[in-house]
Parts: sequence; C-alpha cells; structure tokens
Amino acid sequence: MASVEKLTAVSKFIFLVAVVLLQWGASHAQQPYVNNKQLACDDQSNNNITKGFYCNGPKSCASYITFRSDPTYNTAVNIGFLLGADATQIVSLNNFSSDLATIPSDTLVLVPVNCSCSGNYYQHNASHIIRYDNETYFIISNNTYQGLTTCQAMMAQNSYNFRKLQVNNTLLVPLRCACPTSRQSADGFKYLISYMVTWGDSISAIAAKFGADEKSVLDANELSASDIIFPFTPILVPLTAEPKIIESQHTSPPPAPPPPPQTPTGVGESKSSKKWVIVGVAAAASSVLLLSLFGFLFCFNRRRSRKPKPLLEPGPPQPPLPKFSDSSDYPLSISSQGIRHEIESLTLYKFEDIQAATGNFYESNRIKGSVYRASFKDDDAAVKVMKGDVSTEINLLKRINHTNIIRLSGFCLHEGSSYLVYQYAENGSVSDWLQSNKNQASNTLSWQQRVRIAYDISDALNYLHNYTSPPYIHKNLKTSNILLDGNFRAKIANFGLARTLENANDGGLQLTRHVVGTQGYLAPEYIENGVITPKLDVFAFGVVMLELLSGREAAGAERNREGEVLSASIKRVLEGDNVRGKLEGFMDPALQHEYPLELAFSMAQLAKNCVDHDLNARPSTADVSNTLSKILSSSLDWDPSDELDSSTSMSSTR
Repeated sequence: MASVEKLTAVSKFIFLVAVVLLQWGASHAQQPYVNNKQLACDDQSNNNITKGFYCNGPKSCASYITFRSDPTYNTAVNIGFLLGADATQIVSLNNFSSDLATIPSDTLVLVPVNCSCSGNYYQHNASHIIRYDNETYFIISNNTYQGLTTCQAMMAQNSYNFRKLQVNNTLLVPLRCACPTSRQSADGFKYLISYMVTWGDSISAIAAKFGADEKSVLDANELSASDIIFPFTPILVPLTAEPKIIESQHTSPPPAPPPPPQTPTGVGESKSSKKWVIVGVAAAASSVLLLSLFGFLFCFNRRRSRKPKPLLEPGPPQPPLPKFSDSSDYPLSISSQGIRHEIESLTLYKFEDIQAATGNFYESNRIKGSVYRASFKDDDAAVKVMKGDVSTEINLLKRINHTNIIRLSGFCLHEGSSYLVYQYAENGSVSDWLQSNKNQASNTLSWQQRVRIAYDISDALNYLHNYTSPPYIHKNLKTSNILLDGNFRAKIANFGLARTLENANDGGLQLTRHVVGTQGYLAPEYIENGVITPKLDVFAFGVVMLELLSGREAAGAERNREGEVLSASIKRVLEGDNVRGKLEGFMDPALQHEYPLELAFSMAQLAKNCVDHDLNARPSTADVSNTLSKILSSSLDWDPSDELDSSTSMSSTR
C-alpha cells in the first residue's frame, strides 16, 4: 500500500513538472513584444524583456534585421560597418548597384546577420567606438542603432558605467534578432526578420511588406489584434523563404489615428488591419529621442564650426567590422569577453581631413607616385590617391585580416577620386632596399631578413589562396608591392588587380584576354594564353625570391648576354658543373658572403621550382610556405663563423 502511495506521489510530481514545462513552453514558444519599455533605461530588472529575445529555439541561425538609411549611414559599406554585417550580402539582398552606391534617405534596408544565443538571449553582435562626449547608452541604442538594441541590453553586456562613458571606449552592441521556434519550424517558417516599426505602421502593413501571413506575425510577437505597437520597437516577421521587400520603398505620411478597438462582432473580420501605431501615445516617448538627437546634432555642429587643428581628426568613423578569413573559423556570435583584438574599423574620412593629414599633399610627403605620408592624431599612415573603380581592393581588404597583408584603415571619395588610407610601412618597399643599396653591406637586408621576408610573403599568399572565403589571387606580386614595417616584416600591398578564385575545386582555372602586369613577373601561360590560376602568384613569388637572393631586378638592365630575365637565369645557375661557384656569383654582392650557402641553394632550388614553365610542376603556396619555414628556422640558428667550417660538399658532389 505504501508503495502505491509513493508511486502516486511520484506520478503527481511528474505531472506537475510536465504542466509547468508545458506552460513555460506555451508562454515562451514565441517572443513577447517589447511594448516601448526600452525607453526606461533605469529599468534593470531581470524579468523584463528589454535585454533581447529569449533563446527558445536553435542555438544559432541565419536571420535578418532592418535599418533605414540616413545621411551618415547611406551605403551598404557604411551600414555593414555599423551593424557588423557583410556589405556584399546587403547589396545582393536589396538589389543595390554596388556597396558604395548612395542609398536614398529613409530607404528600408534588409540586413542578413548570424543570430546566436548568448546567455538567455538571441543577439547579433556589433561594435561601437564612442567618438563624442555626449554619447550615452540611450543615444547609441535608439538613435545610432535605431532601436535595434536597447540601453538595458547594452548596460548589461558592457562593463562601462553609464555615467562614465568616455571617448574611444569600445562598446559591444547586442542587436535584437531571433531564430524560429520548433513550433514555427513545424509550420514551415525558416527565418525571422527583426523589423523596426515606424510611424503609420500596422501589423497588416508590416506583413504585407514582406508577403507574410498576418496571423503568424501576431503569434510571433504574442500580440492580439487590439494591442498597440510603437515606433522604434522591433516586430518579428516569420517567413518561409528568404525575405524580399514587396512594398514600395517610399514612406507615406502617417494616417490619422484609428477609432478605439471594438469588440469583435463578425467571424473572419481582420481587426489587425485597424491596429495602427498610436501617434499620440508614442509622441511622449519619441520626444525624448528627438531631444537627444537635437542635442547630438547641436554638439556635432559645434565641433564642426571650430577652427581646424594642424592635423584634423578623422571624420565620423564607422564602427568596426570583424574581418573573418573564413566563416567556419570563428563563432557566429562573439561574446563581450571574446571580442578579438585584431578587429579593425574602416573609417570614412572627410577630404579636408586627408588634406590636413598630408599637408595638402605637400611634395615632401610624397612616398612614391600617388602615395603620400600622412598623420592622423600623431599616427602615421599612407594615403594613396586613385582614379576609377577601387571597389575590388576595398572589398578584399575590408574582409581579410593577416599580419603580412597591408591593412586598409579607411578611405575618402571626393570629386571622382578615391583616397585610400593604409597602415604606414616605415621601411618602404623591398625593391627600394634591393635596388637603392646595391653593394652596400652597411645598409642592406641581411640574410635572415631576406628569408623572413620570403616566408612572410608565402604565408600571406597561402592565406589568400586557401583560407579566405572566397579565395583570392593577387595577380600583381612584385618587390615594389611588398612593404616592410619597422621590424622589417613584409606586407603585401596593391590589390587593384586581385580577383576571386573561381572553381577552386577544379584548380581555379580562369581565362582572360586582358593580360596586365609587370614584365619579368608574368607566368608564361598567362602571357601566351591568358590563363589565370593560383600558380600565377607562385611564379611571381619565385621571381621575388630570386630578387632577394641576387639583388637583381626581375627584368632590368642587368640581363646577361643572352638577354635572359631573372626567372630564366636560375636554371643555368643550378644545372651543370660548378654549381657552388655559379651560385656564389649569382648571390647579391651586398651580402658579402654573409649567408649559409647550403640554405641559399635550398632557397634557389625552391625558387627554380616556382618559376617552372609548366604550371603543374610548380609547388602550391602551402608547400612553399612549409619549405621556407624550415629554411627560416635553420637560418635563424646559423652563425657566420659556421660557413668557415663548411665543407665543399656541394662542389664535390656536383
């Protein structure tokens, strides 16, 4: 009898637990509407809904948010920087002409994001650097990010006290997004849009804008047809397919407030079509936003009216965009503790800032050609003036992050010219060192420096070919496009001719009739037939290695009596008799025999393989980088005195 009573008690307990779980699941099966509570920044209670949408589905998913263009954020690039999104995807989804094309103000922009569960809430993380003294959590969340986040969420996920925000503080911005619940997935819904309500919106109008079912929108937000929705608040729109905007982008003036909701009297009558944004109710809340915005603009205009300093600070920079080499290498969501130090931001500079930083393009600041040395707040930079389309270089460099690839920090578009701002390479180009310091041992690159430069370049090429998405071919590798920082670490620059590697699984073969490049670095298959593969970069890199070994130009005046370019001469050096003597004669005299001949031979043999006439015989960049890492390791352990004890094994065996 006692056993039966225990069993009954256990059964009741299990039943109660099941009821509680079912009730919790029912109440949280969708997402509760925020209901304008985000304006109460001092509300930090743990049970409110202002910190994000609940994690009640998969851990991560593809999601969408909306943003309305304004004079500051009016290109796909700017909006992508602000929201931590991919500008190329924004262009494709919204059918824009390019990522730098100006978007008319108040245009609704769909932004694809990766939505992930962080703690108890879904979010997509962006990053914001405070630039002005009057920026607050309220202004950043409601003005800058248009209500896509809340001051409560920002305060919960940033360590800065709301009264102690300072210029240059970097803030995590958790943007509101959500993933479909199991119930929604069972009903065929695959995506959720976080749509920001504006004046004149109704649930029926929002549903019609995306071709969604009106009832599913109400259910997704736990709303009834008589509930009120407010501007600057997010409404979740469930969709069965990738979204597209059906309604015209032109914003119509808000309609007059509707009559109060009535008790339903007819079956099938849609009351949600009568549920408009109540302007009167929202006016008080929005006035706070407007006052904040006016204050922000007032301070901003005061800043602009001040007399410029000798070196102007960059014009309103954009928030940083994570530079992921491959989306599979990084988590979909970056927690506030896990923001990578490597994340940089592209800044949109004003032309007057560029002028001031370069001394109005003063001749003494010219580095070479159209590249000028500049200084922004005592930080050196290089400004490159370019005509024509520079989108290829910007699109590539904004996505990648590698220590041996020059970093693009910002740009300016002015009267048909582009001004690209790069990190400054203090020691100039490799070609400067090889050609300007000939036969000067006191002012030349050492053997170890040359091998490290070769390894740095190979590592960057391996990254471009195998670890970026999509992969890239540089197509213009040469010593003048390899820059050296203060520690003589190499940085590949000038990506104007770079192109994506198509059909990577088939060797990335492409054909072109437009053959461009520099004589001496071009692979024979490219010159003769316009063939483009990653082996094009391998050939050019082989020539660069030969320049590092010999100090000679790729196709300069120093050709031998047969008129050979550098890539052809190495075969004659390494084949036949007296290889040691011929190699010593090939090496740069400025080294004055301060190098390990055995390792020089290994590097020369690698270079010879890279410039093989048959592209299939050339090694991959991964193999090249692996070989150079071993040569570098041995070179760093080498001591000049070792060469005195070296045997003449090379001459005796060849």
